[in-house]
Amino acid sequence: MDIFDIYITYVSWGGSGKKRPVLILGQDKTVVSVFNITTQYENKSETIRTKYFKISDWKQAGLDKQSYVDTNTVRELPIVVLDSKSQIGRLTESDVLKLIEFLSH
Repeated sequence: MDIFDIYITYVSWGGSGKKRPVLILGQDKTVVSVFNITTQYENKSETIRTKYFKISDWKQAGLDKQSYVDTNTVRELPIVVLDSKSQIGRLTESDVLKLIEFLSH
């Protein structure tokens, strides 16, 4: 598991949750830090959309449709919920550089 890999995993919030793609930010022995990846953009407020990074090369990253990295919240998940079978792809080098620039503003 490397930084900028994309995995599918169950993410919960409150009393519910769902399987979704996540972008790996880092890990230690027991926890992995991730950003959620979403396709929901148009129905979000302008304030929230300013924190959504558009993945240009979404097909090459292993995603099914136009997707966005939700940089509003870093989630910490138990590392045991991710295994090599749940990896679907990785951000392209171009998107990695754009995301780093996006996060620096």
